Amino acid sequence: MDEMTRLREFRDDAPAPDRAALAPGRRRLAEAAAPGRRPRHPWAQRRTVAVVAAAALTVAAVLGTRLWDAAPDRSGPASATGPLRLESAAEVLNRAADALEKLPTPPEPLDHQWIYTRTTNLSAVGSSDGTAPSTISNTSDSWVPYDNSAAAKHGKDTDYRTARQVYRAANALPADPEQLLAGVRRLYPTGHTAESPPEARAQHSFRAVSLVVQTYPITPAALARVYRAMATIPGVRVTGRLVKDAAGREAVAITRREDGSHEQREILLDPRSFDYVGQRFVVAEDYTLRFPGEKVQQPGTRYRAGQVTLSEARIAGAVVDRKGQKP
Repeated sequence: MDEMTRLREFRDDAPAPDRAALAPGRRRLAEAAAPGRRPRHPWAQRRTVAVVAAAALTVAAVLGTRLWDAAPDRSGPASATGPLRLESAAEVLNRAADALEKLPTPPEPLDHQWIYTRTTNLSAVGSSDGTAPSTISNTSDSWVPYDNSAAAKHGKDTDYRTARQVYRAANALPADPEQLLAGVRRLYPTGHTAESPPEARAQHSFRAVSLVVQTYPITPAALARVYRAMATIPGVRVTGRLVKDAAGREAVAITRREDGSHEQREILLDPRSFDYVGQRFVVAEDYTLRFPGEKVQQPGTRYRAGQVTLSEARIAGAVVDRKGQKP
């Protein structure tokens, strides 16, 4: 057994860290590993120490979609109902919800079963000379128990919920968008300390909704309600063209500018089936990142609007009967 396989197996029972918090840790690790690159200054993010440790253990995080089988069906409702216009986030998300509501609901996984996912990650390494960033990629398989209660109880990531917890919580969410968003904010609370400051309501809602959407599995009906509620969050937009996920597939990007950040978070959906296929963090405006308090001022790391700093794609997902099993 090679060391990386053993390391991934040690990680299997540990909780998957929140992707929003994990993103800066991964970028810092990637830049520190790149020759001639200076690591970026840590942003004021939640659980920084735990995030960096988790990123060092594994680059892959468990992502999700509504499917109970290996890969999304790309010949779905969008092609049957005409071209998809990428002009209004509300139009796209409500159309997605309409399609999902017509689908049957697979049975809930059993407590002894495992959630298998295959994930590709791309991390951009910034530069100080304005040149295009280099990219580090990784593809990993992961198996996590559906009822991962032990990890949820002892995990240090306060945003971690087991697949079973989110599956059942999502099913119980009301149809009313305002009440649904209040429910997901309770499921994934915001901070309340100086180290973990509270988020504004819209920011909190979009982060919490993204964590629900990423969970595997989630029923079509529940996902439809979540999409309708997502469309009502202030600042949510749709990118006016299809983008590429980390696996090179075309996707619809539902996006919102991160409060107090130079980046925007993008939730990526399959343009035909409307399954969640991944997420990206994209630079929203040109900026230069510098370390505060440096005795000698350095050029800093330059980022250009449109650069993708982190991209994650769920390539496959399935409910299986044992660890190591693939569909």
